[in-house]
Amino acid sequence: MRLNVRSLSIPDVKLIETARIVDARGYFAETYVRRDFAAHGITYDFVQDNQSASIAVGTVRGLHFQAPPFVQGKLIRVLSGRIFDVVVDLRYSSATYGKHATVELSESSGEQLLVPAGFAHGYCTLEAHTVVLYKVDAPYSAAHDRGINWADPMLNIAWPIEPEKVILSDKDAALPLLSDLPVIFD
Repeated sequence: MRLNVRSLSIPDVKLIETARIVDARGYFAETYVRRDFAAHGITYDFVQDNQSASIAVGTVRGLHFQAPPFVQGKLIRVLSGRIFDVVVDLRYSSATYGKHATVELSESSGEQLLVPAGFAHGYCTLEAHTVVLYKVDAPYSAAHDRGINWADPMLNIAWPIEPEKVILSDKDAALPLLSDLPVIFD
């Protein structure tokens, strides 16, 4: 197995497992090989890598997305630690609009999450000193940076942390509810 790809509860969101060669030293893995991804129909042209480090358990980052014309597809993986990862479908004409999918990602599993454009993305750290790396297929644009509130009751996300213990940025704490957003993705 070079690459194993499977859909989550929202079919366009994919969990990707790459092979690891394990020995007494640890492991080696090819985490992204364009031709292997293309063989599975994944043909994103990634243009930027982003990395975030979170010190404490219960750090929530998100739910973020970029509006057109700077929409981003993302390929997310955990370099150290573990996260509860969440995606929310914002494609208004989609049968899964407003629905979410969740998955746990960790350094030990090595799995990656492919999030297409038109989705909000966020995560909660489950271990201290968690580092997340994600590839994106469009550069960051502050003017197009958007989000929805992580605790939006309409989304009904079963976050693994009590709301009063969450660590959030001021920006993320002030994000609007889904019902307050205009239609961004048809």
